[in-house]
Amino acid sequence: MNGLNTILIIVGLFLIGGVISFVKQGLPKGVIALLSIAAAMCLVSGVLRLDYWN
Repeated sequence: MNGLNTILIIVGLFLIGGVISFVKQGLPKGVIALLSIAAAMCLVSGVLRLDYWN
């Protein structure tokens, strides 16, 4: 596990926290959808970069 995939996973978890906060605040659904897509992309790319499959 190197630094980049760790950073991607941490940023993805941070963005998920932002999604939860935005939902509680009642912000527009478009902003929440965009943020959740960014969080999912960060988490998926961080997990796929792990060296479990080698």
